Amino acid sequence: MTSSPTTPAPVSPYLVMGAAIVLPGSGHVMLGVPARGLQFLFFMVILAWVTAKISPPDASFVGRHAGGFLIYALSILDAYKLARIRTAKWVHNARRDADDARSGIGPHA
Repeated sequence: MTSSPTTPAPVSPYLVMGAAIVLPGSGHVMLGVPARGLQFLFFMVILAWVTAKISPPDASFVGRHAGGFLIYALSILDAYKLARIRTAKWVHNARRDADDARSGIGPHA
């Protein structure tokens, strides 16, 4: 009986989300898509600069840099979503492989 090589378990989505909260873009680096994390960082800086230029002078720090905070929040959600999708696919494939091994019936061609 031969066993198919299994892929290693993906990184925990909660670990990815924590890394993305602590250091923007690091969640994407953990997932192996550093270019996507760099794009989020680039737009975070650009939109923070733009909103700082167009906001009123009496606005708070968060109000002056609201565009950057928006992209920061979106990058956290994106990294978590990618990690959740990868984990769900891995679990699905592991269950499918286990079911095929038990029944002896392969997938349809």
